[in-house]
Amino acid sequence: MHEGLPEPEYRKLWDTISSAIWDELDPLEQRIESEERIPYDVVLPVLRESGTFGLLVPREYGGSGLSIAQYLPIIAEFAKIQGGLRVIVHVHNSFAHALSEIGNAEQQAAILPGAATGERSLAFALTEPEHGSGADLGTTARRDGADYVIDGRKWLITNSDLASHFLVLAKTGTAEVSALLVERDTPGFGIEPLPETMGCKGGEHGELTFDGVRVPASALVGAEGQGQEHLERALEISRVFIAASSLGTAERSLELSLQHAQDRVTFGKPIGQRQAVQRYLAEMAIDVYALRGMLADAAAKWDAGRRIPAESSMVKQFGLEAVGRVTDRALLVHGGIGYTRRVPIERLYRDARLNWLEEGTPTIQYMVAARELLSGYTFDDAFGASPAT
Repeated sequence: MHEGLPEPEYRKLWDTISSAIWDELDPLEQRIESEERIPYDVVLPVLRESGTFGLLVPREYGGSGLSIAQYLPIIAEFAKIQGGLRVIVHVHNSFAHALSEIGNAEQQAAILPGAATGERSLAFALTEPEHGSGADLGTTARRDGADYVIDGRKWLITNSDLASHFLVLAKTGTAEVSALLVERDTPGFGIEPLPETMGCKGGEHGELTFDGVRVPASALVGAEGQGQEHLERALEISRVFIAASSLGTAERSLELSLQHAQDRVTFGKPIGQRQAVQRYLAEMAIDVYALRGMLADAAAKWDAGRRIPAESSMVKQFGLEAVGRVTDRALLVHGGIGYTRRVPIERLYRDARLNWLEEGTPTIQYMVAARELLSGYTFDDAFGASPAT
């Protein structure tokens, strides 16, 4: 059971972060969108001072140690502003949380205190240009005495321009996948930027090359062959975080659409008085309400110590479908002005499409959910029902 921060401390943290989001970060939207880069000299101090980097770092390492139920509203709030900023926060906190669960004591002590302050950051190196995910990897890590030697390529690695450490998935046998920590400045390790993206401007998704990269055996996370298990655990809760990001974008789109429907007047009356527009708004609200309920259920189960393999894929999939529908309808409510940069709908529409791809495509989510259900998994109520075995 993980209870997180006491309510008074959480409320104080929420107020601090909310002020940072809306008073200091949101005004940077037009600059980031125009320049297609994030001004780190401005952004990083704000994130550090507000405590954003330590949200999911355990308190013994200097973080806030939030429960998942406490964290989800914060990442949802970040998803209402410029998408590249949300990406930084999501990736940093997701994999700080992962290391706090799967890393050993030495690895946690070396990285997590710095992660809590933003001096260190962890990125996840899984996707490859010529292979799939999971066991279908081309990157290898062979044992050579007291070291592992890594060779291969990764790409679309988010926060590659910021990360001090990379959690690299590599084959350590014919079929075995293992996870190793690689520091940024390790000899033989190269990082190159990829072209800019459709949305979430400024968020870096780089290409990594490993040419005889040598790391000590102590860099191994867990035991050899546990990489797939670590991957599944890390992605399981990170998919919930993506769903919360979908919620934040959907909530902001609904809020803006409601305001526009009341302000925009045609033929002598607000367009919100027209049945067609009312239908759009109601459909948007239904998606927001349903997604909130799914997220609350998933968070309650995780905080109670349960694994949620089916729920995480289902809420991630529903979230991306919901925010897709909501941003579609937001554009229809706003009409032509919504297709311009005058209002945030155009950006929210583009930013939301990254949710299709982060932490697995829709086909992967359907596969995982169906596999769990066919193997006997039940996703019963979080409040009082006995855990599935």
